[in-house]
Amino acid sequence: MTFNVERIRNEFPALLSGVAHFDGPGGSQVPTSVAQAVAQTLMSPISNRGVVTQSEKNAEAIVLAFRSAVADLVDCDPRGVIYGRSWTQLSYDISRALAKGWGPGDEIVVSRLEHDSNLRPWIQAAESAGAMVRWAEMDTSTGELPLASVQAVISSKTKLVAVTGASNILGTRPDIKAIGEAAHAVGALFVVDGVHLTPHAPISVKEIGADFFGFSPYKLLGPHCGVVVADPALLQKVKNDKLLPSTMEVPERFEFGTLPYEIMAGVTAAIDFVADMLEQSSGTRRERIVASMTAVEEYEAELFEYMESEIKKLPGVTTYGHALHRTPTIYFNVDGVEPAAMYRHLATLKVNAPASNFYSIEASRALGLGDAGAVRAGLAPYSTKSEIDRLIAGINSFKA
Repeated sequence: MTFNVERIRNEFPALLSGVAHFDGPGGSQVPTSVAQAVAQTLMSPISNRGVVTQSEKNAEAIVLAFRSAVADLVDCDPRGVIYGRSWTQLSYDISRALAKGWGPGDEIVVSRLEHDSNLRPWIQAAESAGAMVRWAEMDTSTGELPLASVQAVISSKTKLVAVTGASNILGTRPDIKAIGEAAHAVGALFVVDGVHLTPHAPISVKEIGADFFGFSPYKLLGPHCGVVVADPALLQKVKNDKLLPSTMEVPERFEFGTLPYEIMAGVTAAIDFVADMLEQSSGTRRERIVASMTAVEEYEAELFEYMESEIKKLPGVTTYGHALHRTPTIYFNVDGVEPAAMYRHLATLKVNAPASNFYSIEASRALGLGDAGAVRAGLAPYSTKSEIDRLIAGINSFKA
């Protein structure tokens, strides 16, 4: 089985525009099958979930298919799959619910490496409960989040540890399994922001040991929404605010209002697409997903080695983050060039490589980049070497 990038690219109508997309970390393009699934759902009989009318049955089937597909993607129990508008929304919901059990003397651990969606909800929830927040510091020279840095702030008072699976600006992949073990050793819950990791590697929540694992399907070829997964037994213990007539069943009691069935159908289609990215693949959907994402990881790693080496050769370029284990994401600036100016210049060449702190504001400030941040270029399964060459030529052609 081989990873045929041209075969993959043919399934993405947006690529016909000729734009070279290095903006995948902010949201990937989607294959035709995803758009068709969304459209088909909207054109089919649909209503609130139930088991009487056909429209009710259609809605119920879509929800169950969504939970099953997510479970296959990240290796979890489908009964613990929660749909949300975004990971940010879900992390706020979960933090508020968990904070009901926190109080003075309790401690919450976060890291300087995080996207703010895995920082501010926990910080604000801790403050509202009178709990203390402790920070695990990143190594600004390498972009690493050393295990020792996290272990140093975990104690018997720790109630929760929240760490990213991969930095969305530096690509840094901390040793999340070891961090989870350190959290569990003191009885703390372990939350992993998997938004930037999930599009680039096979994921097993069971192997990671995360109590809560969140990701965003729109970063993995799907529609805009968020998902968090957890052990159903754990969810049963979490007391969240809800409407009186709404169900107490898990995971439904964490999903507010009528669900967007068309978006859920699109997520299922995206996961099915991921499962079949390799030609002549076979096995269960979970087995095919692992094979596909392993091939994606290998393909992107090879491309990234080329992209990083070529960017570093350019005059005046400074790159940030040099962790040994990374996703294919590079964060850089050019001497004397405002990052936003480079972003605009590349856009005129139909090369999308935005510039910002991308909500990793704590990491950006720690790196000395302030709130402006730097230019970010990330790879996706549809990225090619020729597109990287266009990026390099575009950076090199900037005239102040």
